[in-house]
Amino acid sequence: MKPMGRATWLAWSLALLPMLSPCSAAAPTTPAPAVAAPTVAAPTVVLLDIKGSIGPATREYLQRGLARAESSHAAAVVLRIDTPGGLDAATREINQDILASDVPVIGWVAPEGARAASAGTYILYACHLAAMAPATSIGAATPVSIGPEPPAPPTTASAPSPTTAMERKVTNDAIAYLHALAQLRGRNVAFADAAVRDAATMSANDAAARHVVDFIAHDADALLRQADGRTVRLRGGMATVHVAGASVTRFAPGLRHRLLAAITEPTVAYLLLLIGLYGLMFEGFNPGVLFPGVIGGICLLLALYALQLLPVNYVGVALIALGIGLMAAEFAMPSFGSLGVGGVASLVAGSLLLFDTRAPAFEVSRQLILGIAIASATAFMGLAWLAARARRRPVVTGIEELLGQVAVALADFQGRGQVRIRGEIWQAESTAPVLRGQSVRVQALDGLVLTVAPL
Repeated sequence: MKPMGRATWLAWSLALLPMLSPCSAAAPTTPAPAVAAPTVAAPTVVLLDIKGSIGPATREYLQRGLARAESSHAAAVVLRIDTPGGLDAATREINQDILASDVPVIGWVAPEGARAASAGTYILYACHLAAMAPATSIGAATPVSIGPEPPAPPTTASAPSPTTAMERKVTNDAIAYLHALAQLRGRNVAFADAAVRDAATMSANDAAARHVVDFIAHDADALLRQADGRTVRLRGGMATVHVAGASVTRFAPGLRHRLLAAITEPTVAYLLLLIGLYGLMFEGFNPGVLFPGVIGGICLLLALYALQLLPVNYVGVALIALGIGLMAAEFAMPSFGSLGVGGVASLVAGSLLLFDTRAPAFEVSRQLILGIAIASATAFMGLAWLAARARRRPVVTGIEELLGQVAVALADFQGRGQVRIRGEIWQAESTAPVLRGQSVRVQALDGLVLTVAPL
């Protein structure tokens, strides 16, 4: 056999090379696993409800809700509003929290039939985006004085045009405040002026048409769909809202908020004050009973805490306390009803002056005040009748109860002798002759000597 030439060896090597290679094309191959695309978590939106009067409890609830949204990296906060108004201090603090929020806040007047009156107008203007449900309203932001110091907005649904220098000062301050919020958010400034100066109101359709709010949304899905992609101004600069398809998580108020909201309700605070004063009064008349004193002390402390958060006229508190004191004094020093009547009158006057405000959200029901006055007067007259009845009853304890009782003579006597009564032997005097064993009636008591007369 002839040895292979160089060209033949090269050809065989090239032919065998694929068979010797571990990556040979003839060997079976395993397909590479597919790389899964990264999943993007759906954005979340925190829903907060502002319902009822604006007060310290509302401010604390909103502050905690904004903190929860920031800590959970929520895409936005939806502030669902339905309020008749509230306190100026709480409203301004709420707006400061909204303006300082790093999470977009979408104000939404809902559900249908809700309103953003007075304080609600200021809060809606402060939100980064503003929306309203159909058949809702906004406005009536005229400030009304609710305490010893003239507050700024907002407190009531309507008010007359300012006439005094102080009223003009407060109104102009409110107008400037709402103007600043309108300019910051690019909303209607003319309506802001009319809402404060003339207590003007506006429906949802008109508000959207005149750019008081950004759009109308009948439900949460429509709200998020229309808010998505809009650019808002946050504390750190401009930002785009991305809430399409977001999951809505409602932030429910905690026990502290519910308790604070309950005791700062003007009617509840008024009742706590009365229960506290009455409880202490009853404990004073019956030392050692403890129950009225304990309940009264707890209610009075809760009332004092609630009153420091409300627009209180302390002359009203003093009149209520004076009325309770006068009714209590009537039982200690009988005055034929003059102290009791004065106490009821003072209680009614103090109740009417307790919350010095024309704001409906911070007034005590006149029917409740009338009911408390009638109940107090009835209780007072009932106790006075029982006391008078008790004074007319015969004495049943002590030696005075011997008057009118029947005794038996132990021996014949005229003048002084001895009688037996209640199993006891007493000295007795009689101007008429008395026979042994004869019954006599006690007519008077002179020290330890009975004056008797034979039956």
